[in-house]
Amino acid sequence: MPKLLLIGPAWPLRGGIARATTALAGELSARGHLDAFLVPRRQYPRLFYPGARDQDGAACARLAVAQACFGVVEPWSWPELAKRVWRARADAVVLPYWTSAWVPLARLVVGVARVPVVAVVHNPFDHGARWAARRAARSVLRRCGGFLCHAESVKRELQAASSGRPVAVHALPPVRVVAADREAARRRLGLAPDALALLFFGLIRPYKGVEVLLDAVARLPRAAGVVLVLVGEPWGGCAAAVGERMQRPDLAGRVIARLGWVPEGEVGDYFAAADAAVLPYRDATGSAVAAQALAAGLPVVASAVGGLAETVRDGDNGLLVPAGDAAALAAALARLTDVALRARLSAGARSWAQRCTWTSYVDMLEALVARASGEA
Repeated sequence: MPKLLLIGPAWPLRGGIARATTALAGELSARGHLDAFLVPRRQYPRLFYPGARDQDGAACARLAVAQACFGVVEPWSWPELAKRVWRARADAVVLPYWTSAWVPLARLVVGVARVPVVAVVHNPFDHGARWAARRAARSVLRRCGGFLCHAESVKRELQAASSGRPVAVHALPPVRVVAADREAARRRLGLAPDALALLFFGLIRPYKGVEVLLDAVARLPRAAGVVLVLVGEPWGGCAAAVGERMQRPDLAGRVIARLGWVPEGEVGDYFAAADAAVLPYRDATGSAVAAQALAAGLPVVASAVGGLAETVRDGDNGLLVPAGDAAALAAALARLTDVALRARLSAGARSWAQRCTWTSYVDMLEALVARASGEA
């Protein structure tokens, strides 16, 4: 079986990529297939990070196999990383790719590796990336020997640019679902027993479509008893825009907002208290939040874009609507007042989570490594 060298963010960094990379490392280590796990001491300088901070010691498990040996934007630390990659006895290097901020470091890795580099492509390009960032991304991806991505739409894009190198698709599995008592969680959040709680969870960025969700909730009759639980850290100008929209009379008493990073120990409350999750994204390659919600048994109402349209199956584990359409989103949310429909979609959500596991994910990754190495 292959031995893999994994490089990527992990404890104490926060965020979906760090959580997913740590989960991948844990599964590979449990199989005895992890040669080394090289992680950054630091990722982004505070000056350039749009959020409050990029660390949360509880967000990821702290793995004993992790070796912190470089800084993402600290070139003086890269020779040590290069030396470890060069000396590794692995059959392949596995490198997550999702942002052009990692491009210089990633180019170093693919340049010094003596074995194939397989990219786990969360996003081929930054959201809203301009031509320079896209060109930088391609400068890394075209040097990789294979790709694991999370949506067929991403696979097609990679195939068009990868000259026949192998590409595999597997939905991103849920990383971890922290159980919490539903009734206690709803009391802590101030939700009425009969309220239909809709959860938006995650970073609030322009492409997430939060303003569309707020408009959709405002369209619903108050008699429906719908409450939006809006949880996430706004980036850029989103804080002012979201705050202003929530102050309008049509949303009075209809939104419970937690605008900031949520410590890991509190995350379970929000998923336990909710009746459904809503992802009104304008575009998406995939979503770790969708996987987490489905694993918690929450139906997901999502825009029919990218990987969301593949993970969320309309009428099975959630509902799909056109992106940017507040009226269509409101109509879908109104359907969730049907208790029988919610129960059916919840069963579909749990069934999806039982099939989409880290075991099957790593099986696919190892088969991909074999193909990239010419062994299959």
